[in-house]
Amino acid sequence: MDKITKSGKTVDDALQEALKELHTSRDEVEVTVIDEGTKGFLGVFGAKDAVIQVVKKFNPEKIAVTFLQEMFQAMNMNVLIETNLKERQLAIELSGDEMGVLIGKRGQTLDSIQYLVSLVVNKGNSPYVSILLDTENYRQRRKETLESLAYNLAKKVKQTKRNVVLEPMNPYERRIIHSTLQNDRYVTTYSEGEEPYRNVVITLK
Repeated sequence: MDKITKSGKTVDDALQEALKELHTSRDEVEVTVIDEGTKGFLGVFGAKDAVIQVVKKFNPEKIAVTFLQEMFQAMNMNVLIETNLKERQLAIELSGDEMGVLIGKRGQTLDSIQYLVSLVVNKGNSPYVSILLDTENYRQRRKETLESLAYNLAKKVKQTKRNVVLEPMNPYERRIIHSTLQNDRYVTTYSEGEEPYRNVVITLK
């Protein structure tokens, strides 16, 4: 629940009740006073409650961290979570023991967690925030591996004059292959197939 309408004897009373139900604090909400209420005669007769609307502010970092903390707690893992939000892109860095478990085979587990975080963060009507989840500099190491693979396979295509079809990759990794070879004079690349089995093809121009 991200929005609630509350009434109380005073605006402050109504606000405290709203914060309690939303499980949040004053600095994390926006408050609209619908009716300030009246005390009435002798503070009793004709008194009218104050009515307010309280809306949680969109905080993608807190949403992501809370979700990850709950997940890692369920997995009995102690993981340090660091976030950096810039221009609607939220970078999340994980550190701790056994990070290999979170990376998985060719980063599949890391990609799955990243996908889940994106779903949780972007479930409302707030502006879309892209999520980049990383640990132990895996993304950079994987990028360098894919760039090297792209160069080697492009060389093979030039030598054999035959297309090379790479294994299925996620959109992020396919973009690395395309970007690496986009200025090559002799080969070009394109993607084919349906997600999640879409792959890159390297072919002569």
